[in-house]
Parts: sequence; structure tokens; C-alpha cells
Amino acid sequence: MTPKELRSQIRRGIFRSPTSGQCPGYVQANIAILPAQYAADFAEFCRRNPKACPVLAVSEPGSFELPELGEDIDIRTDISGYVSFLGGKHHEELQNLSDVWQDDLVTFAIGCSFSFDHLLASAGLPVRHLEMNVVSPVYVTDVANESVGPFGGELVVSMRPMSVSQTIQAIEVTSRHPRVHGAPVHFGDAGAIGINDIGRPDFGEPVFIREQEIPVFWACGVTPQRAILSAQLPLAFAHKPGHMLVTDLLIEDQSLV
Repeated sequence: MTPKELRSQIRRGIFRSPTSGQCPGYVQANIAILPAQYAADFAEFCRRNPKACPVLAVSEPGSFELPELGEDIDIRTDISGYVSFLGGKHHEELQNLSDVWQDDLVTFAIGCSFSFDHLLASAGLPVRHLEMNVVSPVYVTDVANESVGPFGGELVVSMRPMSVSQTIQAIEVTSRHPRVHGAPVHFGDAGAIGINDIGRPDFGEPVFIREQEIPVFWACGVTPQRAILSAQLPLAFAHKPGHMLVTDLLIEDQSLV
């Protein structure tokens, strides 16, 4: 299935699942949608926190299209799950944004590490959440983001367990792709970044860690949602964790080499 075909199924309500493992070879994107008056500060927040918030595209105010990322994208309908935020709190989950869209909303598309999972697998490296057919485990750390205006919050990370030698290989593979988070931000002791129970992720599902494996952490595109919560915006939207926009961009075209 091509990304356009998958987006069509999502738009028609046929596909409602997480997008991990879908359309391997194509870039997936996290989404943050907020009123235009906050867009400049949010753009600067992303610039200052590039590991967690590598921006792929930004819409015009009120536009629900992202032509840089794919043909016929409608950001109101082409994600398999949305969340809304009101006044710094999670409000509700939504299947689409058609009935709540406003003319001042600006969409930020931010690279997602799902994009390089197939590269890791092709290199013979374990991608445990794909092996187990679960949503990748995601954790809120105690590492503060660099704040801009009202936006701050903490770094959020996804985790893939690997051996030490595999971790070195994974660093080599993913460092070539900074537009989808690039190399890991931490590996080994989870407590060093404020994760007290590796078996209880804040989002996604736990995965088993084999003997001789260590947890390897990549910056995660749920980080902007923490920033939105800290900003206490009157209204904002985002993808439901694990439910990404699947773009027409090929990951190989986004490599540094």
C-alpha cells in the first residue's frame, strides 16, 4: 500500500490503527496544530530543540494542506487518531478535525522515528515493537526542553532495546537521518533521564529486554505535546501518540549522505 492509499483508507475511516510498520521506506510525521498567534514562538521552540522537533513542513494559517509532504493531504482527516488540548490539559480524542477546524490554525509536521525502523531492521538490528506487533514504548523524561515564550516542558523519548554492539550500529544508521530524530539521545541507565520504571511507558506498550540488551532512547515527537501542555494554550491539536501522518517523502531522500 502506498502512502496515498493508506491516507485514503484513514480518510474514509477504514484504517484506525497506529502507523508503525506501515509503508516502510516512507517518512512518517508527528503533527502539532495551534493558533497562528503562537506559531512564531513554537517555530523557534522547534529550532532550539531540533533532536525532538525536526520540522518537515509548516502550513499557512487556516490551510489543511501540506503539499511539500504529499499529494492531496488533508491534515483534518488523514491521521488515524487525534488528541485535543484545552488550557494546558488533554481534552479528548478525535477521529478527525473537520468539525473543529478554525481559520487561524497552523500545522507543524515533525519527523518521526517510525521512519527509520525499517532501516534498522534491514541492517539486521532488532526493532522490538515491530517484532511484538505493539506500539513502541514512549517515556516522559526529566530532561527540560529549552523554553521559548510559553513553550517548555520535558523531553519525551522512544525506546528500542539492543546489545551494545547493535547500539553502535544503530547510531551509525540513524545519525544519517536528523530530519526524523537522528541518533539516540541516551542509552543504558534509564534512571539517569528520570525514567524510574522501564516496564511502564507513559505512552505505547512495554517491550521485553533480553539479557545483554540495554534500552536505547531516541528523541520523540510527543515532545511538542509536552510543550503545548506547558504553554496552556486555549486550543491545540496533535496526533494521537503512535498515529502518524504517512507522507510521500522517501526516507532515503532525507539522508545526509
